[in-house]
Amino acid sequence: MPIVPFLLALASRANPPWHCRARLVLLALAATAAPATLARVPDARVATGTVRTVTDGDTFRLTSGDRIRIAGIDAPETQAQRARCPAERRRGEAAKARLTTMIAGRSIRFTRVGRSYNRTVATVRHGGHDLATRLVESGDARWWPRGKAKPDWCQLD
Repeated sequence: MPIVPFLLALASRANPPWHCRARLVLLALAATAAPATLARVPDARVATGTVRTVTDGDTFRLTSGDRIRIAGIDAPETQAQRARCPAERRRGEAAKARLTTMIAGRSIRFTRVGRSYNRTVATVRHGGHDLATRLVESGDARWWPRGKAKPDWCQLD
């Protein structure tokens, strides 16, 4: 039996107290309104923004101040204290330059999938393309599935 007729039938049974009938009627009304309301509510995880600066090959900051980490990939480090070898740092600078060319000052669309180190982790789209895929295809990043060891950028030498 569909939920609304069921709730209304329950409200009319065996003379329940008025407050029970009122609750059941309100539930029936909410059940009929909920699908239409939910259809109009945008997905809070999906957002757009304009890129202010690129931090490295997989992280950037929006003009709103939000820091975005591209989900599912790893780019080489750009900071000397975080890079495992000089080659990783050189590759990191190249990855940062590539990402800067692709998105700096441009509008992007992203879907939040989590948080990490005070950043939003998100899948990112620009110009109709998935940014992670483009970075991996260009060699500036590698796929980094959740729970797996971080790629070793020094093994390429």
